[in-house]
Amino acid sequence: MSYIDQRVSVPADSLDALDAARGVSRRPAVGARRSWDRPAVRVVAGLVVPVLILLAWQLVTTTGIVPPYRLPTPASVVSAGIELAERGELWNHIAISVQRVLLGFALGSVAGLAVAGIVGLSRLGDVFLSPTLAAIRAVPSLAWVPLLILWMQIGEESKITLIAIGAFFPVYTTVASALRHVDPQLVEAGRSFSLRGWSLFRVVQLPAVVPSVVSGLRLALAQAWLFLVAAELIASSMGLGFLLTDSQNSGRVDRILLSIVLLALLGTITNGILVLVEKYLLRRWI
Repeated sequence: MSYIDQRVSVPADSLDALDAARGVSRRPAVGARRSWDRPAVRVVAGLVVPVLILLAWQLVTTTGIVPPYRLPTPASVVSAGIELAERGELWNHIAISVQRVLLGFALGSVAGLAVAGIVGLSRLGDVFLSPTLAAIRAVPSLAWVPLLILWMQIGEESKITLIAIGAFFPVYTTVASALRHVDPQLVEAGRSFSLRGWSLFRVVQLPAVVPSVVSGLRLALAQAWLFLVAAELIASSMGLGFLLTDSQNSGRVDRILLSIVLLALLGTITNGILVLVEKYLLRRWI
């Protein structure tokens, strides 16, 4: 028996005994890792920091360390939300913002996937499109606002277009890079089985980039929420971005904090939905 065979054939019990002699334990580490991977444990652990922030917030406001006109108490923020909900305004703001984000995210993601396919799978597309897209990507989001108002006037089209621009680039960048770095041996193996064009992409290249596609979509969704506030600066009269800026103009710090908290919660919820989609796609394709 060779040296390699001897190493492979070492029983697990012998490894455990050797680890015990060296003061190293394998199984508890695996058990601990599995414990942290449980959904309930992750949810509870994820709530620790927000709870600590909430307690610190309550402490500094009730003790007078920070004056109320700069940082209202958590109860004041909740009261502001209840007041807007009773008047029916809060749900309208939330609904219109979610609608804008989802539409812009969908349009930007589809366009990003299409362009990523052209750039990632075609050398010609990479040479012609990559420099221009890199330059456009460097343009700040607010720089698009005057141009979109000029082109599309004041309406939903300009807002959704701005959000779509924000969602486009994370998907395009992530997926195009992943397609360019698909293992050439996998591609050659697919071609050896007479796979070409769409068949090669569907069977070989797409499964190889599914994790990158999902990562790009999650980044795009986060970017869509970021661009929402800039989009709702375009003479908007509804939405959480409008509520944020209108509260700033009226000096309602409680409503400003309410808008920020709602944006964070909605972003977390939509990201959680994409996490579920990611798990399904990874089981389906990998």
